[in-house]
Amino acid sequence: IVLVPVLGLFLHRRATLFNWLGVALAAVGLYLLCAMGETGVDVSDLLLLLCALMFSVQILLVDRFSHVDGVRLSCIQFAVVGLLDLPLMFIFEDPTWSAVSDRWMELLYLGLLSSGVAYTLQIIAQKDTDPTTASLLMSLESVFGALAGWVAGNALGGYEIAGCVLMFSATVLAQLPTKRKGHTV
Repeated sequence: IVLVPVLGLFLHRRATLFNWLGVALAAVGLYLLCAMGETGVDVSDLLLLLCALMFSVQILLVDRFSHVDGVRLSCIQFAVVGLLDLPLMFIFEDPTWSAVSDRWMELLYLGLLSSGVAYTLQIIAQKDTDPTTASLLMSLESVFGALAGWVAGNALGGYEIAGCVLMFSATVLAQLPTKRKGHTV
């Protein structure tokens, strides 16, 4: 969440005051929701930071190329990701045709719906919002995950509830209108 407006500064895109306040609220909310009680930094934390950096770059690139047709941009995005990931598949996995044929339904679902449709809709919808607000809206995934867990019977403590409230508040705050002109992140 925080990385989008920070990286945007390098692209000469400024976030509004409400964006920065929303980012701060969401960061605290995410901490309350996910990290309370955790101590220390381990490899998974570093991988999570790298993932956040890559998502931030993706959000800013979608904004940069918003003039391109959304479906075309999505196809280009998937082709690039596929080509970059192909060597990694052979380095870290042992792919076999039998494994693919055994799980073709899951692969089809993940490829078409979970990735293809979802990211294409993100690209199309992001044309109408600034990148910081888009990142805040996407950060609600953890809130909905926590709420789905609650519906499934997992208990939400006070910290988790406070985190959800802060993250929802952050998305509303970041969308408040301002008088600022020009390109915002």
